[in-house]
Amino acid sequence: MRASLIQIAVDPDESVEARRARAASLVVAQKGADLVVLPELWPVGAFAYTAFEAEAEPLEGPTHEVMAKAAAEAGTWLHAGSFVERADDGTLYNTGLVFSPRGERTAVYRKIHRFGFDRGEAVMMGAGEELVTVALPDTTLGLATCYDLRFPEQFRGLVDAGAETLVVAAGWPERRRSHWTLLAQARAVENQAYVLAVGTAGTHGDVQQAGHSIVVDPWGEVLAQAGADEEILTVELDPAKVRATREQFPALKDRRLGLAPPH
Repeated sequence: MRASLIQIAVDPDESVEARRARAASLVVAQKGADLVVLPELWPVGAFAYTAFEAEAEPLEGPTHEVMAKAAAEAGTWLHAGSFVERADDGTLYNTGLVFSPRGERTAVYRKIHRFGFDRGEAVMMGAGEELVTVALPDTTLGLATCYDLRFPEQFRGLVDAGAETLVVAAGWPERRRSHWTLLAQARAVENQAYVLAVGTAGTHGDVQQAGHSIVVDPWGEVLAQAGADEEILTVELDPAKVRATREQFPALKDRRLGLAPPH
């Protein structure tokens, strides 16, 4: 299974429309990949809070349209990162989309854990409430977004729902890059799953982005990691390795806490 992570640069001098078109061309260029992943809020920038209101879109707005078409042209499963969604009631959400190789939307994930400590996203956006998994032919994806990475209970819930590959779309800041790598490896090891974590490059909202998108295998080994600039990581994954790891070292079967009480 070939996965491509597109660590796109978010430059405030590039228009949202231009970046949509550029992101779509980068997706189409990954023809032959089984899965392509974009980062969090790449149309506007995860820390560009002042642009959220103006750039918010309905669910089936411009980003949805462009990404659906790109997935179909590339013939690939596409996790289109996330964008600022404006729901019918006016609430803003940090919303991720997944499309099939035919360009059909197969999943919508609204970010559960909002970052900002009573500022920015934490007060401007609503919180998602549902864990989301997506069944691909060879693996099941579990979806998460950026700050979610700090909450292991979400990932354990995704694994309980069948996830074997955990996908994290992010806009992670450079000043906490060491946490990014550490947490990606921890989520892989404790859940015996692949972790595909893709961030943005560049600077937006005066916050330098970490980049360093990373792919970790079920044993916690780093298979690939990007640098700080715009880059595309392409890796070959073996979905059977998840099942083999869980059979060879069946730690998940020894859980005692967080399980449903007996009837």
